[in-house]
Amino acid sequence: MPRTTRSKPKILIVLHQENSSPGRVGHMLIEEGFELDIRRPPLGDALPETLDGHAGTVVFGGPMSANDEDEFVRRETKWLEIPLRENRPCLGICLGAQMLVNHLGGKVEGHGDGLVEIGWYPIKATEAGRKLMHWPDMVYQFHREGFSLPRDATLLATAETYPNQAFRYGDNAWGIQFHGELTRVMMQRWVVRGAHRFELPGAQPGRDHLGGRLIWDMHLKRWLDEFLRMVFGRPAVR
Repeated sequence: MPRTTRSKPKILIVLHQENSSPGRVGHMLIEEGFELDIRRPPLGDALPETLDGHAGTVVFGGPMSANDEDEFVRRETKWLEIPLRENRPCLGICLGAQMLVNHLGGKVEGHGDGLVEIGWYPIKATEAGRKLMHWPDMVYQFHREGFSLPRDATLLATAETYPNQAFRYGDNAWGIQFHGELTRVMMQRWVVRGAHRFELPGAQPGRDHLGGRLIWDMHLKRWLDEFLRMVFGRPAVR
């Protein structure tokens, strides 16, 4: 009998720069048996009109603001109605989470005192978050804006400077402010290219980014692996 080729379920990966990478998130999803469908809307890639052919989506971060008037930002924010309507797993990371907040009628803005989170910072799981899983004590951040908690969303993790760090909306949509996806090479690149931002109030010097990785990254990686399995489950190969 001829061998039947079984297709792997696809995860839509939305990136915002030419050289951006899904990093660890991509590696872990592939290891779980998913295929990645990578789109870059700022470079003209279209987003699908339905996620019938996908098992879910991850919308990553970027240097732009979710409040920017760029056409792709408005289009992508509106597009988030598709995973919500079709009840497909949807994860927003940093900018992706902020776009999701804007779509849900929340607010994205900077800290009242101009503080940023760029480096390693502590977070604390809420009671709802602790019921789901064990959370890391320290996470890697690289942002100048935060977000309000959307109406009907559940706060999962909080912090001092930006209180809303992770949330769940409904059964399928998740937003996290921090970055667990960075490989060592990615972090080194961010530290070099983003060095001008280390002078912002609240930011940490580059040496602390890399030094902190030696201490806290193994815990963040373990959390990310468990978190992705919770969001996307294990694929059923067709």
